[in-house]
Amino acid sequence: MGTDAVHSAVGSSRNGAATPDIVRLVQRPTACRIARIHLLGAMRATSYLGDDILPRGKKARALLAYLCLASGTKVPRIGLARLLWDQAGDELARESLRRALSELCAAMGPLAGELISTDLGTIDLNVDACWIDALALLESSSPDSVRSDLALFCSGKLLEGLDGVSASFDRWLAAERDRFNRNTRGLLGLQRVSPDDREYLPPGLSPRPETHAHQPLPARNRLRVAVLPFEGNGRGRNAEREENLAFSLSHDIAAGLARFRWFDVVTAISFISKPSVNFSTEDLLRRNLTDYVVDGVVVRRGRFFQIDVRLLDVTGRAQPVWNERFELKAGELHRLNEMVTGRVVGSIDPVILFIEGQPNCREHYGATGLLLLAIPLLHSMEQEKFERAGVLIYEAMVIDPKNAMAPAWAALWHITRVGQGWTRDVVATLATAETLCLRAIEIDPDNAEALGIYAHTCSWKKDFDAAVRYYDRSLRLNPNLAFIWALSAATYCWIGEPAAALQRLNRYRDLAPSDPYFYIFQAAYVVAYFFKGDYEQAVLVGRSAVKANPYFSAGYKPLIASLGHLGRASEAKPYIEKLLSLEPHFTVEHHAKTYPFKRASDRRRYMRGLLLAGVPAR
Repeated sequence: MGTDAVHSAVGSSRNGAATPDIVRLVQRPTACRIARIHLLGAMRATSYLGDDILPRGKKARALLAYLCLASGTKVPRIGLARLLWDQAGDELARESLRRALSELCAAMGPLAGELISTDLGTIDLNVDACWIDALALLESSSPDSVRSDLALFCSGKLLEGLDGVSASFDRWLAAERDRFNRNTRGLLGLQRVSPDDREYLPPGLSPRPETHAHQPLPARNRLRVAVLPFEGNGRGRNAEREENLAFSLSHDIAAGLARFRWFDVVTAISFISKPSVNFSTEDLLRRNLTDYVVDGVVVRRGRFFQIDVRLLDVTGRAQPVWNERFELKAGELHRLNEMVTGRVVGSIDPVILFIEGQPNCREHYGATGLLLLAIPLLHSMEQEKFERAGVLIYEAMVIDPKNAMAPAWAALWHITRVGQGWTRDVVATLATAETLCLRAIEIDPDNAEALGIYAHTCSWKKDFDAAVRYYDRSLRLNPNLAFIWALSAATYCWIGEPAAALQRLNRYRDLAPSDPYFYIFQAAYVVAYFFKGDYEQAVLVGRSAVKANPYFSAGYKPLIASLGHLGRASEAKPYIEKLLSLEPHFTVEHHAKTYPFKRASDRRRYMRGLLLAGVPAR
């Protein structure tokens, strides 16, 4: 019943083909900043995923610095060459510039094409795709648009350590430092941050809103998560700095949580008219204004900051449901987003989904409530429960056609049917999944989960280039979405990059170490180790994976293939029996046709392992 119901709700075009309008919608560029560049103090540059994209060479760094401070202006190549290599002739200087530019682009990796533009005569940096600390301060120079926290955090001399590149560069740098100091003098003590800087402030320093950070929906038809201002317990001269850091960290976490689509995120100040009034967890509980509360404390202990964060369920009696302690060296505050904010945000989302998915947890609201109930049934991989999940997802699509999460999860439901061997018409099922994904993206083009699930669909349809592209877009929109990091790992196995797959799985575990649904994604580790050729490790992890979820057939296949290559067919026999009880029609021949391998050599190796273990050939 679930299969027919969800399929009938799609209204897909023939063969599931996407209309040209929707294709254009999916392919539109995102507006997210993809690089963070610090020019104050020691120069640093990271991607939106936290990867270091700063070149090692001093000349290449100087080139990047100049392009940053050019603020998007096209810079003549000959001028750059003469500035950085003022003792060389023009021909040699041009060649040196080409090498430095090549080094810069190599450091930026796949982002270079979006960040650096060149032609025969000029080079420019796409500053709209970057957050640059010095420009943020320079562009926020009026008292009405600047906040003291930004100036406090962005401390240090401009381009510290870049002196001595060349005499001409030193003169340019001295002039830039003088201009910067004059234009930023008096920033301390000012009250607000420019709206242009709200999206990409330094880690832990999001702006204090005038009224609220994230306005909840007027009706209580969705979950609410309130993030209270964190407390700073510093003393003496550092007390104000720690209070600012604590308050700003809480808003950074609120901004990160707001990227998820399961709940509305608000700050306590949203509920009151006077920002100066103290608002506690008890107030939220008494007024029944929220379902969950995030609070925290920041304390400096010597050379370390200790940060305690907890999540409380406040729908009944206030009850902690998750907590974590982080320690950060005082000199590593620039890594606050990587080491604290991302882990907090990445952990909270799956914890809430798990709690809300429990039967009789509480009265649920609308389509989102139905989806929350469907998720654990889908993850169970028990066919009867799985079909019930399909019915709930269909009901969510019917009662709220504008809820993008409903068709997105309906698509994942269909893809899972393919992976579990519960559909004989793989092509039609994948076409349905694709149409559902495109419907979700049409409703909400910036829905990171919908884009990630669409990428997974592309993988199963063996369009691997599209899959990689849409996983990238998904994680740009929400780099803390642990679920998509794990899902993308399968694609990197299928395209023959198991090392990248393991990196993505480790990122998933780093973001959500307490994910209650880890047993689902544990099977991806087995696939990665098989593709890597580490059959012993695949068997070790595979035994644990199938024990954790004996109904998930995807866990058995790489385990069995690994045992086959190790010559342990007798050990594989009970696993084959269980697999065939889950998928009675499973054969090596059918699996070779449907499983999305990119490389023929990987397909042959996988199928040979299954045959050696004793899986029926056809």
